[in-house]
Amino acid sequence: MKILVINSGSSSLKYQVIDMATNEMLVKGNYERIGQGGSFLTHKVKGIKHRFEHEVKNHEEAISFIMARILNRHYGVIKTLDELGGIGVRVVHGGENFAKPVLITEEVIKKIEECSDLAPLHNPNAIAGIRACQRVVPQIKMVAVFDTAFHQTIPKERYIYPIPYEYYEKYGIRKYGFHGISHEYVSQRIAEILNKDVKDLKIISCHLGQGASLCAIKGGESVETTMGLTPLGGVPMGSRSGDLDPSVVTALIKKSEKPMQGVQDLEKTDHKELTPNEIDDILNKKSGIYGISRISLDFRDVEFDSISGGHHARLALDVFDYKVAGEIAKMAVAMGGVDVITFEAGVGEKGVLDRKHICSYLGILGVELDERLNETKGEEKEISKPTSKVKVWVVPTNEELMIAKETYNLVHF
Repeated sequence: MKILVINSGSSSLKYQVIDMATNEMLVKGNYERIGQGGSFLTHKVKGIKHRFEHEVKNHEEAISFIMARILNRHYGVIKTLDELGGIGVRVVHGGENFAKPVLITEEVIKKIEECSDLAPLHNPNAIAGIRACQRVVPQIKMVAVFDTAFHQTIPKERYIYPIPYEYYEKYGIRKYGFHGISHEYVSQRIAEILNKDVKDLKIISCHLGQGASLCAIKGGESVETTMGLTPLGGVPMGSRSGDLDPSVVTALIKKSEKPMQGVQDLEKTDHKELTPNEIDDILNKKSGIYGISRISLDFRDVEFDSISGGHHARLALDVFDYKVAGEIAKMAVAMGGVDVITFEAGVGEKGVLDRKHICSYLGILGVELDERLNETKGEEKEISKPTSKVKVWVVPTNEELMIAKETYNLVHF
């Protein structure tokens, strides 16, 4: 059986087809600039990348064109739709409604829509992808796999915010956590590598990229994580601030308020009051590594500048590494210890210097990094010394395979 995995953005649609007999990725692609003019599809099969300039107005037209490529005798990987056993759809926010993947029904779509206030940039796009598949390939079962679901096992005292409880009751304001698909995959994979039952392990999973979160996984379940109500919380990221003193927000608003002056003076001043949307934009798109470094949200650019003597670049990476190390210690407290720390995603898999600096803080936990082994990039490898009390591994994540497995488990049985 083969599974199609899709991940919908506002103007993009990423996909993969995975053979569940071998866990092999047969094809992957990305439709970009949907509905914006200049639409094009990048479709990679058998190691060869094909580009198709094909204008589409919406996700339905994009899915139609993608399915035609998947079935095409030159670019495809299936002969008929009968070979496609299901479609797995990544959904960022499931709120408290979903603690596991589910077959998609109208009731499920309704509940995903209800969570859109918590993920306005993500859930509506997921629904657009679902509706497109319903119209183009209505005969194929679909499964929603949620980034938040894995964290539904976090104890209540760890996800409730210390603000008036009524805001949780009325609006569902609490910690939800994200990157759950990645954290679950890595926890299962490291258990396989170590030849142990995941239920016998205490794992700290570090998903570090332009978006970053950590997760404490005890007995195969998430018991603590860094991201909160939204993917803005936790450690600093490429352009996101991570956790802040809440007064930073009110201070920025107060500082931006126009001073009490006469009309003439107001015409001369460049003061501009910050709206909630503008504050949100600052914290999500202008902060983090980019905000401190003043260079880029790409860690590679910042690292290059820091090596060249860039003070702000070095400071940005120092802040990031220190914050990550501190959260690792917090995750260890949440589990009463730790057996293995994993690094995954772009920075986690390739950030040799970041891993080195992060681990330099963790001697208190018994971590001993092997600097030679730490030179690895993008491959499964232990990077700790044999004497290290806590094992440290690089484990490349594979969220699409995790989504495919979850989909297969629901449609096959």
